[in-house]
Amino acid sequence: MAGTPGKLVIKVTAGADAPERCSQAFTVAAVAAASGVEVSLWLTGESAWFALPGRAAEFELPHAAPLPELIEGILAGGRITLCTQCAARRGIEEKDVLEGVRIAGAQVFVSEVMGEDVRALVY
Repeated sequence: MAGTPGKLVIKVTAGADAPERCSQAFTVAAVAAASGVEVSLWLTGESAWFALPGRAAEFELPHAAPLPELIEGILAGGRITLCTQCAARRGIEEKDVLEGVRIAGAQVFVSEVMGEDVRALVY
């Protein structure tokens, strides 16, 4: 894709508490990954729960792609990271998360968004 950034970093802060915002973040990440853009999706706040097996299947939003399929697409072409503090506040440990999801903190997030040819979005 001509004119696309080298990397897209998306931070999603919403979960089931704001389903449209949450779904939009995952949809944009999955479409970007499928388009060949290097994607890094960060789960923060209530979206942290979607790092756990089975939790995405509980999410429903009419006329939206199923969250498990979007997550699969993102992991196939990108990376998903769960915020360290968000995980700790919810009692989520590395052993608990979906295969392919890492737990990392603000230092890693800052280093990603400050990279060359990076675009960042927050939902």
